Amino acid sequence: MPRIAFARLQQESNALSPVTTTREDFERSHYIQGAELLERCQKNAHEVDGFLKHGELSGFVQGVQAQAEAYELVPLFSLWAITGGPLARDAWEYHTNQLIERLQDVAKDGLDGFFLAIHGALCVRGIEDPEGRLMERLREVLGPDMPIAISMDLHAHLTPRKVDTNSLLFAYRTNPHRDHRRVGRRAAEVLCRVIRQEVQPTIAWRTLPLVLGGGHTIDFLAPMRAIFRWMNRAERNPKVLYVNLFMVHLWLDADEMGWATHIITDDDPELAERLAEELADLCWEVRHQQPPEFPSAAEAVAQAKKARLQRKLGTVCMSDGSDMVGAGGTGENTALLQEFKDSAPELRLLLPLRDAPAVRELHPKKPGDPVNMLVGGHLDPERNTPVQITGTIRSIHPDGPYGRIVVVDDGNFSIVLTEGAPLVMQPKFYRDLGLSPWEADVVVVKSLFPFRVYFALQNRKTIYAKTNGITDFDAGLNALASTTPVWPRDDVREWRSTDRRRRGLDT
Repeated sequence: MPRIAFARLQQESNALSPVTTTREDFERSHYIQGAELLERCQKNAHEVDGFLKHGELSGFVQGVQAQAEAYELVPLFSLWAITGGPLARDAWEYHTNQLIERLQDVAKDGLDGFFLAIHGALCVRGIEDPEGRLMERLREVLGPDMPIAISMDLHAHLTPRKVDTNSLLFAYRTNPHRDHRRVGRRAAEVLCRVIRQEVQPTIAWRTLPLVLGGGHTIDFLAPMRAIFRWMNRAERNPKVLYVNLFMVHLWLDADEMGWATHIITDDDPELAERLAEELADLCWEVRHQQPPEFPSAAEAVAQAKKARLQRKLGTVCMSDGSDMVGAGGTGENTALLQEFKDSAPELRLLLPLRDAPAVRELHPKKPGDPVNMLVGGHLDPERNTPVQITGTIRSIHPDGPYGRIVVVDDGNFSIVLTEGAPLVMQPKFYRDLGLSPWEADVVVVKSLFPFRVYFALQNRKTIYAKTNGITDFDAGLNALASTTPVWPRDDVREWRSTDRRRRGLDT
């Protein structure tokens, strides 16, 4: 019986964050291993508590189990951390060595394939292209002929090192991401066909000097809708095994960044090259359509005040676009809290704020105790000014994925103080604390896109606010490490010469 091992080692990193991600951050967020991981990936189970019922690993496991031929699945571990600052080098080395050692151990009994879920935009302090280097180590351990399938976020940074490992890459095809399970299942189908020697994968790719374009980049809205539909049509050809588009994560410290196309065909290199080229051209054509400008904190709060009907029928979701924890923000931006206190104290507000010292001070107390303190501004004081809150403790919560939590009522505001970065993108975040988004006028979220899916029932108006932080688009552009021209920072007229040089075709 063929044996396939599978694992996850995943984080999206923001190189602008002053907060280093540690080994403990991974293990607090999500760490499952062995037989429990296999159980978590079954249809009626929950893969990632509090975040995702069915992810890539669930899709992969269920895809393998759906094959007519029986396979033995070998679960290693699933390790995931909330998006944050670059990893400490010792944390990365510990977890990758753990992965390699477990792979070597299970390979002693024979192994026919391996599946790994990563993000593709992970940073490690002092290591260039860490995930690419990990993929090289996997190839060294498993040998040149072992089929390796890798799932990635569509905001991955595709590099020659990653491509040269001849791994089969499978990126998400939705933005906001909602196809994790489907991508894992597709990876399983292709990997099993390779193991059975039914197909012979051939790969082609292109890389563009483009880091920001495509408007909102939402897959079901123009201009990207037409491009994603083109990708789906391309896969109707039975010779096309998978079509990838990577719209790179902007806040990296990597050189040669950009969007990339990647095609897998069945023993048809000419078709792969043609499709990679055509898709790259389509992406280059939408480079001029940039993301919309976000209103300031004052403008955003004013919009929320005017949205009387929307607030009556549901709630207003306000995304702190400058402090998106989903893109690596620290979660301690105080600008919105201050603006609501100054100009809209009458609104019922739910707002998260990361402040570990405040939580440590308040956690030993009890609900109803008074609070009068400054919060915020510990991690990134140059950007975040402390704000005075005065009220009472509403509730106290034990350690979890966001560390310990204390909810403070300050007038009409419920301020959720967390030790860790509050990845607020689901109503569940507030509901688990006894707070109802339905009863709030405004709910502050800390993600760019996913909340639009999860808050669909309650959300009657979406407002993005620019509060000047490390997840601003202009902050990312200004900090780009690229030593060569990239759009839109630079006036780049064509993409092919850059692509050929990046792929090593021009010496």
